[in-house]
Amino acid sequence: MKRVWLFCSALCLIAALATGCNQSATTEDDATGTATATGTAAETTTEETTTTTTTTTGAPAAAEAATITIADMSFGDPITVAPGTQITVTNNDSVEHSMTSRTADTFDVHVDGGEQGTLTAPTQPGEYAFYCVYHPSMTGTLIVK
Repeated sequence: MKRVWLFCSALCLIAALATGCNQSATTEDDATGTATATGTAAETTTEETTTTTTTTTGAPAAAEAATITIADMSFGDPITVAPGTQITVTNNDSVEHSMTSRTADTFDVHVDGGEQGTLTAPTQPGEYAFYCVYHPSMTGTLIVK
């Protein structure tokens, strides 16, 4: 039993080191929250980011921001934002996650454990499915209205 625990611990350490070495150098603004939000902002790409669950509802498109919180290997409920909204991705887990759009070249933010990153919502309304490249079973939906 002790060997199994040691083996699992070693695998987790290797996985953490491997994902830590697979970061890109682009990082932008920070923020927090997960749920439904409305607002606008400019698009950015971030490598290191932290997630906290917060629900934000705001006025029409100007300086609004929203937050997606990653916790317990989950993105939480779908989030609704206005086109161009600045979204903060907060990673409350201890491992790196990404928020990568299934629509090519739409958004791709990588956030280290305990960190935050930002992205800008697409300018075209629609539903954008996304996932974590490190943990493909982690999926979510960004709704732009």
